[in-house]
Amino acid sequence: MKFVLEVTVDDGVEEQDRARELERILRYWGGNLRHYALEPGAGSAVYDSAYQEVGAWRVVAS
Repeated sequence: MKFVLEVTVDDGVEEQDRARELERILRYWGGNLRHYALEPGAGSAVYDSAYQEVGAWRVVAS
């Protein structure tokens, strides 16, 4: 089984802000994993601090 997380960060955002935003996204994502059955087909959208969809995660069979 593979876990795939894809996040797009705007190139126009300063590097320090991109790093902070990615840290927040990863904390939120990791904290919510317990709410999902981690089996192939599971997944959800990923949102930034402005609640804009910036990516998704999914579980796929390896």
